[in-house]
Amino acid sequence: MRSRSAKVLHPLGGRSMVAHALTAVREVGASQVVAVVGHDREQVSAAVTELDAGVVQAVQEQQNGTGHAVRVALDALDEVPEGTVLITYGDVPLLTAQTLSELLLDHTHAGRAVTILTAELDDPSGYGRILRDEQGAVVAIREHKDATDDERAVREVNSGILAVEAAFLDHATRKLDTDNAQGELYLTDIVGTAVREGRPVGAHVLEDVWQTEGVNDRAQLARLGKELNRRTTDHWMRQGVTIVDPDTTWIDSDVSLGTDVTLLPGTQLLGATTIGDGATVGPDTTLRNVEVGDDATVVRTHGSDAVVGAGASVGPFAYLRPGVVLGDHGKIGTFVEVKNSTLGEGAKVPHLSYVGDADVGEGTNIGAGTIVANYDGVNKHRTVVGKHARTGSDNVFVAPVTIGDGAFTGAGTIVREDVPSGALAVSAGTQRTMDGWVQRKRPGTPSAAAAAAAEEPAGE
Repeated sequence: MRSRSAKVLHPLGGRSMVAHALTAVREVGASQVVAVVGHDREQVSAAVTELDAGVVQAVQEQQNGTGHAVRVALDALDEVPEGTVLITYGDVPLLTAQTLSELLLDHTHAGRAVTILTAELDDPSGYGRILRDEQGAVVAIREHKDATDDERAVREVNSGILAVEAAFLDHATRKLDTDNAQGELYLTDIVGTAVREGRPVGAHVLEDVWQTEGVNDRAQLARLGKELNRRTTDHWMRQGVTIVDPDTTWIDSDVSLGTDVTLLPGTQLLGATTIGDGATVGPDTTLRNVEVGDDATVVRTHGSDAVVGAGASVGPFAYLRPGVVLGDHGKIGTFVEVKNSTLGEGAKVPHLSYVGDADVGEGTNIGAGTIVANYDGVNKHRTVVGKHARTGSDNVFVAPVTIGDGAFTGAGTIVREDVPSGALAVSAGTQRTMDGWVQRKRPGTPSAAAAAAAEEPAGE
């Protein structure tokens, strides 16, 4: 990956690859999960703990192959597990819980010692080949480097994902050796052990080969990320969401969408964003961890960690920073930035304003060009505007300050002191007009000529 981050921590669909892996096994209902960590284990271990503190972590000090990794995992448990052990990987992010459940069901019903999840690839280069006897029974898995030319012609490959009877796995991994081209302990050699001991081995063939694809570089990460997004958008469209252009719409795995939602081109819904029934988002909108209520509209907006109420309107060209709560039927309009503020039901900030660290009451209208001056150079302070207030254009509220219910402010007002409920605050002095100033101070300019023409009597 050529990265400071461990490979399995690279994200797609809003989750790291290891998070996708843990989510799949968690949904299968595994009674105990063991994660084997080795390379970059400090990073990986911390991430796994954050995702699921109940996961047992086994450290593979030296990477001596997949068989060695499984042996390390078994040794990390207090006792040999019972039942079936499912073995999967942290870099196959499209693998689903449904596929793992089907693999386990097939394995259990067939009464096998080992069941391999396999796929048929047009280009199987690099993968271990599934070798079968004349009756079609699986007899071995041959790693690519150890395969003969005839064996390399086989298109059915080992995904590396196995369901294995626990007691046999414990027994077979103790017998592995390094007599192979890479000098490693191959987990796949347990298939040969099972065959020699007369234990049943089989394969569960997966037609959806995307699920078995791993990631080793950023090009593969992007390729699988695009496919995951295609599947995600397809899922939501089948659930009653209109996505006008799926190719330019990106939806993370943990996003939730209601019915009759419309997503316009260029929309990105990230993190744990939720969109209510009938809402419209986009075009050109990015929301991360934002809750959008029913029938709301969010247009050309960038937002994170915010709440937009039902029937509310946001944008175009709005910026919702963390801590914003916009009430039902409220409005945050064009070129408005709001941060850590609550706007009550029906409250509006329609144009060209910055509102930070403020509480705005229901039904209040904040005039165009308003600045909430919340920072004194050392500390942030809050501003409170009451219910059904009307503040004029080009106002500055110098926090901390309170404007009462039903109060008004005039255009151009700088509010430095509290305004009582029902009062009108005006900070500007009397306008001073100096007649003839342009002709005296700017003679010979187009402005002076226009003024002189305006002063000439009509018809001359």
